[in-house]
Amino acid sequence: MKRVMKAAAVAVTSALALSACASAGGSDDAETINIVGFAVPEAANKAIATEFNKTDAGEGVTFSGSYGASGEQSRKVADTDGKDVDYVHFSLEGDVTRLVDAGLVADDWNAGPNKGIVSSSIAVIAVEKGNPLGITGWEDLTRDDVKVITADPASSGAARWNILALYTHALAQGATEAEADAYLKDVFGNVATWAASGREATEAFKKGVGNVLITYENEAILAKQNGEELDYVVPETSFLIENPGAVLEDADPVATDWLEFVLSDAGQTEFVKKGFRPVGDLDISDIEVDGANDPADPFPAPAGQLYTIADLGGWSDVTAEWFGKDGVKLRFDKLYAAATKQ
Repeated sequence: MKRVMKAAAVAVTSALALSACASAGGSDDAETINIVGFAVPEAANKAIATEFNKTDAGEGVTFSGSYGASGEQSRKVADTDGKDVDYVHFSLEGDVTRLVDAGLVADDWNAGPNKGIVSSSIAVIAVEKGNPLGITGWEDLTRDDVKVITADPASSGAARWNILALYTHALAQGATEAEADAYLKDVFGNVATWAASGREATEAFKKGVGNVLITYENEAILAKQNGEELDYVVPETSFLIENPGAVLEDADPVATDWLEFVLSDAGQTEFVKKGFRPVGDLDISDIEVDGANDPADPFPAPAGQLYTIADLGGWSDVTAEWFGKDGVKLRFDKLYAAATKQ
């Protein structure tokens, strides 16, 4: 197995969007929202920024963004005391909690009705165009002809969601903990690459490193929107992916306006267009999502159960059992080690 750990190369700094209303040449006193996020939502945040610039609050606002593996991005913000960062958008709650512990984000960042969650998706299986292997669900990932690509939980939040999706699939089949571990070891034994981030996992799949990719539904949809030759399968059981966003304590005040817009119907509509499931009560009946299996009905409920992190006791319990703090892995580490010896 090849474990790709290129955290230093993952964080890519790029301009998100320039104000549609700014005068030619810009303004020296223009407000800028500096975003640090995990790799997957960059395109959606760009689209939301464009719409935000059309509002009174967003007029003249510019954006800069740094995107990469969620855990690495969170640690970078903490290590630099949040310098030049206004808003963070991470894969996992714990990556924001790290900043709360560092005094960079308010304790009540998740006190609202959305509990700090700004984007949502589910775990799916991306396959080669036409699904030549006939993949129908998680059980197929133990087959000898399957070569899996997933992100690595040492750096990537996406990887942790992926592992929990596999684990809860086993539970849904009535597996004991020992049987669930055995199933996970079988899947891990088929992993061709552990990529540094969810986006790097997608890039590896596009290069043919493996023939099956465990990924976010929105990442598969966006890849299809970008013309990539792949399909995706919504398994019978899946896991609800909930990504948090927060404004830093010392952020430019306009960042609070930005977060409010992100959670508004207008902001969530842009997420939906990029393949994310909406947070809140947005009516999407009139929105067609290009790249979805059914653009008119883009987000079907899994035929079986859709698990949530709450079903497993929350991230604090899950991290302590499975992954440890800051990438010091526990249950996962043991299963990974056992799989490499099979």
